[in-house]
Amino acid sequence: MDVSLVVAIVGPTAAGKSGLSIELAQVLGAEVVNADSMQLYRGMDIGTAKLTPAERMGVPHHVLDIWDVTEPASVAAYQRLARAAVDDVLARGRTPLLVGGSGLYVRAVLDEFDFPGTDPAVRDRLERELAVVGPAPLYDRLRAADPSAAAGILPGNGRRIVRALEVIELTGGPFRSVLPEPRPHYPAVQLGVDLDTPLLDERIARRVDRMWELGLVDEVDRLAGQGLRSGRTAGRALGYQQVLRALDGAVSLDEARAETVRATRRFVRRQRSWFRRDDRITWLDAGRPDLVRAALAALP
Repeated sequence: MDVSLVVAIVGPTAAGKSGLSIELAQVLGAEVVNADSMQLYRGMDIGTAKLTPAERMGVPHHVLDIWDVTEPASVAAYQRLARAAVDDVLARGRTPLLVGGSGLYVRAVLDEFDFPGTDPAVRDRLERELAVVGPAPLYDRLRAADPSAAAGILPGNGRRIVRALEVIELTGGPFRSVLPEPRPHYPAVQLGVDLDTPLLDERIARRVDRMWELGLVDEVDRLAGQGLRSGRTAGRALGYQQVLRALDGAVSLDEARAETVRATRRFVRRQRSWFRRDDRITWLDAGRPDLVRAALAALP
């Protein structure tokens, strides 16, 4: 196989990306570069299905556990770290496996993708305004300043409205709400793994049950003491958001578990919609018994 190639393993939550990555890495002598946005957070282990050191079977993993739970996500910061890891793996003559279900993060590594800068003071001012008046007035301002950007953002999506207004203020130019056409940054092969919806729905339910058994509630409680509630990204993660509501007495733990299953299934639909638009991905049935062989056959 071409040693300059990046291999991406993508697809929806619970489809089996991590398991396939370990088996492929052992065959190829490869190393894993994380592309799961929530596995970037220290301490968020059970709820993100982060492989334990033992489960990694000696395969090196990069770009895990880099942020505190209070740190807001930054795709631009992730891009720098992930590309540095990919470049290091390639420089040592090994194959990087970019593994995860966060579609924007995968594209940020594999494709030419520039991110406008940010200004904490501007962002903070806009977010405080959002908290006071809600998204509608800010959306009206965005629509007046950049109608095409506003057309690509839901009126209730306060976070994206704030980001659009920030970019417009900092650059004096428009905010691009539609992703550019892909232009590869690395030569890459993308393998997608998925299951039929009923099978994946069952797997999600079992995974959430297993997370509860492994101690997700205790994990969330511990992270709450480290500022999880104030984390604009981490505090909204699947499972963590629902358990926080239970810990606050808004719902029961059983209701939180059921809502985690429902929310994960909704998230899977969005992941599929994202990845299925990319015709560069070779899709594999995660349930086939010869999955590793099929994945290897898809590589040049």
